[in-house]
Amino acid sequence: MRIGELAERLGTTPHSIRFYERQGLLPAAARTDNGYREYEDADADRLRLLIGLRQLDLPLEQAATLATMCAAGQCDQVSEELRMTIGAKRRELARRISDLRFLDRRLAHLSGQLADGDRPRNLITIGKEERHDRPM
Repeated sequence: MRIGELAERLGTTPHSIRFYERQGLLPAAARTDNGYREYEDADADRLRLLIGLRQLDLPLEQAATLATMCAAGQCDQVSEELRMTIGAKRRELARRISDLRFLDRRLAHLSGQLADGDRPRNLITIGKEERHDRPM
């Protein structure tokens, strides 16, 4: 299949596929006589996994390593590594959610104070040293 068909099948762009190829994360595609890239189903499977791992917020290098391992028949090892990675990712996500909730409370508080006519300079610095678990 050509690059446009592969991109459409995977919900990505030809530009992204070329990027992965240039970075060595996807083996260079075979070329037809007229120079078009020609991809195989195995290329689509590998790229689908790589894209899926990136959508899990894995760093590009780690996602590429795992996709390469799976393409080499080491999917069991990939599954084991993912089990370990998922716990760390979920802890990181919980921390980020907590940070965003704290930010939302601060913004709501600031918005209310501004609506009451308070000056922004004092409001922005008030409470910035408060902990996340304290209500505003």
